[in-house]
Amino acid sequence: MSRLVRRWTRNTSKAVAVVTATACLILGVQAAPASAQPFCGQEVGGDILAKYIDLGDTSSPLGCPVTGELSNPDGVGKRQQFVGGTIYWHPVTKAHPVWGTIGDKWGQLGWEAGVLGYPLSDELTNPDNVGKRQQFQGGTIYWHPTLSNGAHAVRKSIGGLWGELDWEAGAFGYPTSDEQWDSELQQTYQTFSGKPGAKIWYTTDSAADVEGCPEHGYCAGYRADTSANWVSRVGVVLNQETGVLTISAFPTETGYDDADTNYDELWRQIWDTVPYPSSRLTADQGSSVYEQMACHARYSYNIFGHYLGGVSWDFESDRPNLSWDEAMNPVAVAIHGCNWD
Repeated sequence: MSRLVRRWTRNTSKAVAVVTATACLILGVQAAPASAQPFCGQEVGGDILAKYIDLGDTSSPLGCPVTGELSNPDGVGKRQQFVGGTIYWHPVTKAHPVWGTIGDKWGQLGWEAGVLGYPLSDELTNPDNVGKRQQFQGGTIYWHPTLSNGAHAVRKSIGGLWGELDWEAGAFGYPTSDEQWDSELQQTYQTFSGKPGAKIWYTTDSAADVEGCPEHGYCAGYRADTSANWVSRVGVVLNQETGVLTISAFPTETGYDDADTNYDELWRQIWDTVPYPSSRLTADQGSSVYEQMACHARYSYNIFGHYLGGVSWDFESDRPNLSWDEAMNPVAVAIHGCNWD
């Protein structure tokens, strides 16, 4: 990734370049010490100087400074602009450079005054040795030269679920979009490279009918369409108030007819579509979900008719793990309907 960036033009860059000691003491911010050093006609001092030297000063990707130290609009943080980027400093987060495509995205989101806040780290190389990321107070920006479609911030409940699924190294891969709003489902969602068409989403006030998410409830989840033979779509919903997971599989016509011939194959098709939530399901819960799946595949069409309870087969993580006979016996099924207490 090119580590050179366009210089950001900001109205606030007109702030005084050299802050006096008296003004800094009033703000509770230490002024650049007397050991400030000149580079390319500009002085660099304090924690910004230490970071600049650590990076290689003028031989680093930052190159020469083009301003003195500037005060940020919050009246606390500082920054200094260089040819190849900007070093930002705050007494809590310390000094970190921001540059390149990640820096551009951070700027689009409002710099330190935006949803991400100040940088918490320098730019980091991901375990694949190709992609990059940088951590901020409100989330992390990820970038990959071919997979990410630019740089994108991942945060809040989307970032939490994505992290549980092993971040960019997991089944979802790199983010390929910023957060987007689904007005029909009242959800914020993002798309990812590893599952084209799949979405990880969250809502704090769902007014839509999403299985497993109560009206006006706080939920997160992921879903994807599939070309599998027996299921056309799979979704996983986490009720963040109760911790209960609901897995919804939408059977095809062939699935209604044939999925009960091989439950292991149906299970494979479901979890080839979306990642299995291993961090959220115990062994007993996983067994219960499997039993519920088998029960729905065996009975929802033959006994109760098409589309029992809607167009999906729904399995909840809080259902107890029954014996196979209790789950699948026709007499028991007539009572519990494949979703037992």
